[in-house]
Amino acid sequence: MARRPAPPSSSPNPKATGKGRGGSKASAAAAPAPRAAGRNRGDAARVDVREWASGIRLSAFSVIMLSLVVLGAWVLVPTLGTFIDQRQKIAALEASVQVSEDEITALIAERERWNDPAYITTQARERLYYVKPGEVVYLIDNDLDPSVLPREQAPVSDTLEEKPSDWMPQLLRTLVATGLSDTATTAP
Repeated sequence: MARRPAPPSSSPNPKATGKGRGGSKASAAAAPAPRAAGRNRGDAARVDVREWASGIRLSAFSVIMLSLVVLGAWVLVPTLGTFIDQRQKIAALEASVQVSEDEITALIAERERWNDPAYITTQARERLYYVKPGEVVYLIDNDLDPSVLPREQAPVSDTLEEKPSDWMPQLLRTLVATGLSDTATTAP
């Protein structure tokens, strides 16, 4: 059986430098044999796979350990998938529980509001149009044409805007226009 080639060493070889016992004879013996003449410089960096594979020796211990690794992967992969699925279900259920707890908190707050007599009075006035004795309620029907109503209400601004207004000329124009009008209406 052929031996696997040894990897190149980073430490200097005392025999290869000529400092060993044999002098120059040792350095000639330690030098690697020249490669076949058909190979060029680019082929020297390539690794012969057949030569490398023939150097691998498998012992019984290596075979047993490799078998255990494969068996462990075969057993753990489905278990790991089940674990991940269960973690996702747990996360979804925890989110559902949090939503339910938020709803419960909102319902408790609403129940506390209904224990307040002022809130009950306000709700009775708004929803059922109840009034206290002696009060007068004016209900205004929305009698405007739907085409006159604005489509969307502009958002309410948080800042106050002060528009310059000169009310005196406007008042004067209104009085002159009223006095110079040709039609007049009489009060009943």
